[in-house]
Amino acid sequence: MQNRMSRPEFITLIAVMFATVAFSIDSMLPALPQIGAELSPDDLNRAQLILTAFVLGMGVGTFFTGPLSDTFGRKPVIYFGAALYIAASGVAWASNSLEVVLAARVCQGLGAAAPRIVGVAIMRDLYSGRTMAKMMSIAMMIFTIFPAFAPLMGAGIIALADWRAIFLAFILFSVITVSWMGLRLPEPLAKKNRRPFRAHLILGAVREMLTHPVVRLSIIVQSLSLGILFTMLIMVQQIYDLVFARADSFPLWFGLVSLVAGSASILNATIVERIGMRRIVTWSLAGQTCLTGGVMLTNTLPLGETLVFGIFVAWQCSIFFMAGTTLGNLNAIAMEPMGHIAGMAASVIGGISTIVAAAIAAPVGLLFNGTMWPMAIGIFAMSCMGFVVMLKMARLDLRSNP
Repeated sequence: MQNRMSRPEFITLIAVMFATVAFSIDSMLPALPQIGAELSPDDLNRAQLILTAFVLGMGVGTFFTGPLSDTFGRKPVIYFGAALYIAASGVAWASNSLEVVLAARVCQGLGAAAPRIVGVAIMRDLYSGRTMAKMMSIAMMIFTIFPAFAPLMGAGIIALADWRAIFLAFILFSVITVSWMGLRLPEPLAKKNRRPFRAHLILGAVREMLTHPVVRLSIIVQSLSLGILFTMLIMVQQIYDLVFARADSFPLWFGLVSLVAGSASILNATIVERIGMRRIVTWSLAGQTCLTGGVMLTNTLPLGETLVFGIFVAWQCSIFFMAGTTLGNLNAIAMEPMGHIAGMAASVIGGISTIVAAAIAAPVGLLFNGTMWPMAIGIFAMSCMGFVVMLKMARLDLRSNP
């Protein structure tokens, strides 16, 4: 199928589809104090589950949206995902129970997996080779900028209305995106190229990947790296608010850190061919272990509040930077031996790592006690484990390539 969109319009549409996830997570950060006070006054930390519930749903949805789009077509799966996302947003907007809002957020995540995963498939349907790589890079650059502004957007919506209005913004965002796609983009996957959906193929892909040592280890490290990122995301607003009393300026600081850390993808693209994916991941996790250990050390010293805050912002930036130098490389390492089942492997790897990361980050976040210690200890442990697993992967490489 030919794409009747111009390339700039198509790239922008794909980037906006990807941004559904970032908007759904990051715009909620400024709302957590109000959500906690209104829906969980006895345990404010439970408001963090608003984020991990969405991530959990997205992880589950990642397993199925790719294979389903191979069977029913790209656009029908995105339409269904958007309908689920919009309906869940409406339920969350109207609910007065945290448990109902969390259930709605899981359903939101299931729906949001469709544009994120199927968007990649659409790109591959219409373009290939270096053209696809270039267009995907531009789309991802636009996507990485979006998180810098999402908390500001959330704070602006709260200032104009209240936290519930953010869910109305989600509905508007999804309606605009799906209408744009529906009106301008023809169905990319012809019926003759569709394949039947078979659950046993997904189970077979899981079994094959978990029995391949390098793939298994890379999924473990990817889960830990995502766990580090999610831990920072779900706790960062409370740190700014309750530790440093800077809740008002939090969206600005978050945006600045996101913009600076976005350069990690550019750096990785520049050095990965020369240094190699495994070494970059290993060095990144080793550096994060040392940096987090340094942050823990500064917490024991009598430093001024301004200096401690500066150290925290630098540490936050390093974690976002680490995500940019590890996640893409780990996904590429895991995918390299799975070329014969690439589409299925991408869904399974993304699904497993996202679900495991959410399961790790959620209990760490609930341990927040008004200090940075739970976050620092959790991230330090995950960084150490990831570094050790990468060393084991290096030994496997030496055995296979003596």
